[in-house]
Amino acid sequence: QVQLVESGGGLVQAGGSLRLSCAASGRTFSISRMGWFRQAPGKEREIVAQIWWSTGRTFYSDSVKGRSTISRANAENTVSLQMNILKPEDTAVYYCAADQSNGWYDLWGQGTQVSVSS
Repeated sequence: QVQLVESGGGLVQAGGSLRLSCAASGRTFSISRMGWFRQAPGKEREIVAQIWWSTGRTFYSDSVKGRSTISRANAENTVSLQMNILKPEDTAVYYCAADQSNGWYDLWGQGTQVSVSS
């Protein structure tokens, strides 16, 4: 079993930056990709970015493209999301997730709050 622990959320002013990190432990060899999702109050959870573990290929949603960078450190089994030029609409609970080679995200972290003030 893999466990995911997020860190790095907080309160920031619009235009600022935050870096979220997610540490995976346990049977990490099963992970094929990891991603960051977010859920704002009253809205559905949406994908923000994802990275394939073996190739490093990345995907970004249009809402964060050009402002965010997802990266991985395979040796430490961590994935990070650097978010820049934050906007109030980026306010949400951010979740780290892993695909344990099943084709879908089947493991989730507990979430970390990101709040952006205008």
